[in-house]
Amino acid sequence: PKRVRNRRIKVFGLMIVSTIVATIKWIMSLPTDSSLFVKLLMIVLFVLTFAWIALFFWSSIFGFIELFAGRKVPGIKWTDALTPLIGKTALLMPVYNESSVDVYANLLSMSESLKQTGFEKNFDIFVLSDTTNPKVWVEEEKNWFEAKKLLPEGVNLYYRRRAKNTARKSGNIEDFCNKWGAAYDYMIVLDADSLLEGRTMVSMVQLMQANPRTGIIQAPPMCLNGNSLFARIQQFAGKVYGPIVSAGLAYWQVGDSNYWGHNAIIRVKAFMDCCGLPVLKGKAPFGGHILSHDFVEAALIRRGGWAAWLLPELKGSYEECPPTMIDFAMRDRRWCQGNMQHMKVLVSEGLHPVSRIHFIIGIMSCLLYTSPS
Repeated sequence: PKRVRNRRIKVFGLMIVSTIVATIKWIMSLPTDSSLFVKLLMIVLFVLTFAWIALFFWSSIFGFIELFAGRKVPGIKWTDALTPLIGKTALLMPVYNESSVDVYANLLSMSESLKQTGFEKNFDIFVLSDTTNPKVWVEEEKNWFEAKKLLPEGVNLYYRRRAKNTARKSGNIEDFCNKWGAAYDYMIVLDADSLLEGRTMVSMVQLMQANPRTGIIQAPPMCLNGNSLFARIQQFAGKVYGPIVSAGLAYWQVGDSNYWGHNAIIRVKAFMDCCGLPVLKGKAPFGGHILSHDFVEAALIRRGGWAAWLLPELKGSYEECPPTMIDFAMRDRRWCQGNMQHMKVLVSEGLHPVSRIHFIIGIMSCLLYTSPS
């Protein structure tokens, strides 16, 4: 705890000092003919914006140092690659009107990779469909039958479609837990464009076994398969600074990290005990089912006494980038609405202080700039 506290004092102390120095310089640069109200407004907005940027700047500096020194995230027990797996893990692929060909191609790829580790019998794969388009639904079932024929021996592939997609992805996962959660120790949650190496999934389970008070382990995803110029630029940028940002966040978050909704392993017991999400009062965009449910689930699991880890050491985690700026903006708008809903969750009782910081960062990222991802 002392080591973690010192890390946070360094990062947030430098953030505060940087913000104070920059604000003084900003005040000296303000036009003298502006009214007092305008000056105060400009100062407040500057402080909020600069502090947010300074936090990620200093996090990245420390992340770069950690990567350069080759140090691992402290406080978690690391395991040997040959550690046997106990129990079963569910690999969950929630889908909503996506291309089923791409989805099953990714799952077949992951199952082949699992077979190479020798631990494929410890995993079951679930396609959890919330698809509303009848044509896509038929294609999903057809391709499910075809994919089952191509699966390595020992890997089970199940398909389930909900008639009503209540609460979107969070409701989809909740429905799985209510029906089949008791049969599994852990679940690895994916997105329709997720891809994980078999060795990565096995390592996640081994870490869960070795750390019984851990609720979530997040593997930072890297972008791949970008074809458009916009997607390739994002992919290049993520390759260059993604590991530094992840290592920087892990530096001060340690066991109080966040969850990004996919490419993570979750202890089913922790999720079922802690993550019953409320329906917020009022109308959209601030009321209704929580859209950015991942932040809230991580906070609730942390409130329940379980640790949440972001581990940059876990390689072999991938996702696809939005192909165009319009797609990126649509995703960002959805995230923005979800982050605005967190204003109501922020004041909930019993949350860990770092969980509140996660909410504040998400809220400020939408108010002042864009979403943190």
